Amino acid sequence: MIGLLGAGALGRLWAARLPVGQVVYLPRPGQPAPTLAYTLEVPGGQSLRTRVPALSTPGDLSLLLVTTKAGDALPALDHWLPRLAPSVPVVLFQNGLGSQQAIAERHADRPILAASTTEGANRPTPDRVVHAGRGDTWLGALTPAARCRLDAVAAQLAAAGLRLETTDDILERLWWKLVVNAGINPFTALLDCPNGALLQAPLFLEHIDPLCRELAALMAAEGIGQPRPEALRARIEAVARNTAANTSSMRSDVRQGRRTEIDYINGYLVRVGLRHGIATPVNRMLTEKVRQLTSNRQE
Repeated sequence: MIGLLGAGALGRLWAARLPVGQVVYLPRPGQPAPTLAYTLEVPGGQSLRTRVPALSTPGDLSLLLVTTKAGDALPALDHWLPRLAPSVPVVLFQNGLGSQQAIAERHADRPILAASTTEGANRPTPDRVVHAGRGDTWLGALTPAARCRLDAVAAQLAAAGLRLETTDDILERLWWKLVVNAGINPFTALLDCPNGALLQAPLFLEHIDPLCRELAALMAAEGIGQPRPEALRARIEAVARNTAANTSSMRSDVRQGRRTEIDYINGYLVRVGLRHGIATPVNRMLTEKVRQLTSNRQE
């Protein structure tokens, strides 16, 4: 049995695509545990009605997928992991960076893996999930105990029929996704626009080149190749064009008054810069401005 911790759009996408009857829902501490019932709309117009029951017996789990927001992942796992067998692999699907390392350090003796995915999913209503765009998912080990479980976990997830590959360096994959998130999400949140609209926005055009210079310096300092700033800009803009009509998760969070993941995206980059003595004024500015958007809502 596969457990799902986090019932947002991405978690519900995986739950609906995995074999019927093989997924159960783990509520977060203090939350009720109703059966999840929703419709998944897949590319091409087909709809899949899905029901995911709540977990009844922790000992039945063979795999746990964590699809919470980055800031919620560690406390949620601190609640659930003592109830699960130490051998149960845990796959982290969080945006940005920082939460994955914190979890791997806290639970270094467990098989902890991370996934980087470009699958597009959104949840326009509580009982409806839209698989907005097919993508790729990369899976890799974060702890020594996970290395020997990587292929078995990949085989379980392959049953979803989504494109998935394994990698020996998942942190590099997470960094490349972080670059795209850092160059798209905060701008769409600040401008309150879909991804494609930022490409002509003065705020984006003024800051994208210095942002990419910061990203390139940080990646080089972290040992993630020697990327050229112009190549990073091209990647960010290509994703923005390819997902032009999409609403970023950060824009959605701001619109709904939820805490954003800015501290695990541009805020994480600011912390990396401090560690290496690299100035990050654009990342700092974006972090502070996004925080201000929800400060009145006590983010």
